[in-house]
Amino acid sequence: MADTMVDPSPFGCCVAVLTTGGTIAMWDDEKAGGAVPQLGAADFAAGLPADIPELRTEEIVNLPSSHFTLETLEAIRVRVADWVERPDISGVVVTHGTDTMEETAYLLDVTVPGERPIVLTGAMRTASGVGYDGYANLLAAVRVAAAAQARGLGAVIVFNDEIHAARRVTKMHTLSPATFQSPAWGPIGRLEGDRAVIQQRSRRAVLPWHGLARDVILLKLAVGVGPAALEDALSHGARGVVLEALGGGRVPPWWLPAIQQARERGCVVVVASRCPSGQVWDAYGYSGAYRSLVDLGCLFANDINGQKARIRLMVLLAAAQTDEELITMWADVDE
Repeated sequence: MADTMVDPSPFGCCVAVLTTGGTIAMWDDEKAGGAVPQLGAADFAAGLPADIPELRTEEIVNLPSSHFTLETLEAIRVRVADWVERPDISGVVVTHGTDTMEETAYLLDVTVPGERPIVLTGAMRTASGVGYDGYANLLAAVRVAAAAQARGLGAVIVFNDEIHAARRVTKMHTLSPATFQSPAWGPIGRLEGDRAVIQQRSRRAVLPWHGLARDVILLKLAVGVGPAALEDALSHGARGVVLEALGGGRVPPWWLPAIQQARERGCVVVVASRCPSGQVWDAYGYSGAYRSLVDLGCLFANDINGQKARIRLMVLLAAAQTDEELITMWADVDE
């Protein structure tokens, strides 16, 4: 699709900025021995230029995103869903820590209906440090939230003047300001000065929302690792398990009895890949390859990573009334 230059003026009156903490809100604290969340919505609004849409602000929490619980994610989802329903709001921006931003973005993308843009952003450098990137990222996020062309994109992450789809994006570097990337896909757009350029669009599916099911775990496979962690999860009543498997979705053959036990107990098993990009699929016939997991009734994450597959599974376990309904809704997201 050809690049589309978009007028920066908003199609609604205001942009809602919801704050949740993270590095974008952090300032050095001598007593704490380092930076901690201190800045709030008023600080961010004061640091932006005047030639932007009117802002409405709300502070949800002020935490590092590594401290978030499932209750925190549910609270963010509730507030975003409320704001996108307001007729005077053109879009919603959520400031967020980068550690778990992609999970929140994906949750919002698959559960919050509507055409208004939902934009997550943050910072990799603290507000008291040299080269603070928070205001630049926030300004870009506000401009995307106000852009008419961003309607229908769902949730996106805006960072380093790039616009990334929630489904594709992941944090790729522990320190770089360009940490958010979409392996194999690239950004769907970017900021050029004060204008948004949207290059890609894809179908978006929205799932019914009944909260997040608990007792869903994520396990990563590595060479020679046994299934003890899966067996322990089953003994504690796990409802769902996401396996970040090898390559195109393969497990060692000694994992198969534990996976079969999980399925017999009614535990949903989703297979993702530990690779940063590519579909979960292979054409092999040996034990533990893709076909073995199909035969055991596993679901497949296709091209989303393990942490996002876990979010989707928690949403569906809370919403679906039967296994058949869950399987159908899982497939609907990927069509």
